[in-house]
Amino acid sequence: MPDAGSPVLVALAGLPGSGKTTVARALARELGAVHIRIDVIETALETSGAVSLEEHPSLGYRIGYTQAIEHLRSGFSVIADTVNPIAITRDAWHWVASEAQAPVVDIEVVCSDPVEHRRRVEERIADIPGHIEPTWDEVITREYEPFEVSETAFRVDTAAGTEAAVAEALVRIRAAADI
Repeated sequence: MPDAGSPVLVALAGLPGSGKTTVARALARELGAVHIRIDVIETALETSGAVSLEEHPSLGYRIGYTQAIEHLRSGFSVIADTVNPIAITRDAWHWVASEAQAPVVDIEVVCSDPVEHRRRVEERIADIPGHIEPTWDEVITREYEPFEVSETAFRVDTAAGTEAAVAEALVRIRAAADI
């Protein structure tokens, strides 16, 4: 049963293969929220042939931000599923929340077991038509700034599975967003 109350923006961050999409889908179901997955947007842009993300690397994020504002203003909570590797992308989600006058909760999804994380990356099958999954070397060499933990920004670990991570996230989201 979805939660009632004001909409909240949940901005996920984490390296590919950490479990973000699995966590995002579960949170969206539990909260009755809209799931915005930047990989879907970027793949659609790339496969359309109309836009090169190499030339316009922020376009997928910008579309995601716009969608999130619209959904939040319409009364729907949003789960933003993206790597969010640097402070500027994380800050932009805070701007989105401000524009929509909604609270924001930041969650970094990690897989603390490097063997499990690598297995996930190497065995993963793309679930978005046309999407090319990153290699393990691309994941571990990717630019990724440290995540600052606070009252409304926290980390969940999916190394042992996603159920406990989702349960912890739900408790923290509900407390931080007062839902």
